[in-house]
Amino acid sequence: MASESSFDIVNKVDRQEVDNAVNQAAKEISQRFDFKNVDAQIKWSGESIDMQANTEERVSAVLDVFKDKLVKRQISLKGLDTDEPKLSGKIYKITATIDAGITQENAKKLSKLIRDEGPKGVKAQIQGEELRVSSKSRDDLQAVQALIKGQDLDFAVQFVNYR
Repeated sequence: MASESSFDIVNKVDRQEVDNAVNQAAKEISQRFDFKNVDAQIKWSGESIDMQANTEERVSAVLDVFKDKLVKRQISLKGLDTDEPKLSGKIYKITATIDAGITQENAKKLSKLIRDEGPKGVKAQIQGEELRVSSKSRDDLQAVQALIKGQDLDFAVQFVNYR
């Protein structure tokens, strides 16, 4: 009897890569001429990233620089949650957070997708913030990965622990 193969579907973000993107964005903002004398900055504030500038357009431009740095580091923007620019005194601020983990609701959606459209004999189990997919056939697992990659999901996914 063949043993079962499996992999996990997760939503993990490398905190070091995000930190590098924040630092690169801060460096670019400090050097660019269009950000001179506008109090533009980006920095960590606990688990969130705070951006600020003296106009709504400038703080949005800071966010665009940050997004550009994330994309260059292969970090999906689907996991980036930002709020609208808010006026705080004379400064406009945007707070951003990076989501990690697959919510129960999204895990159920993926599980249903695999059950309905995936190959027969493939099982999906929700385990906390990840989804374990198992099957006797490695080809079926690869078909499931291709199916999920082909979907337009509103959250980022990675495939890990392939065995």
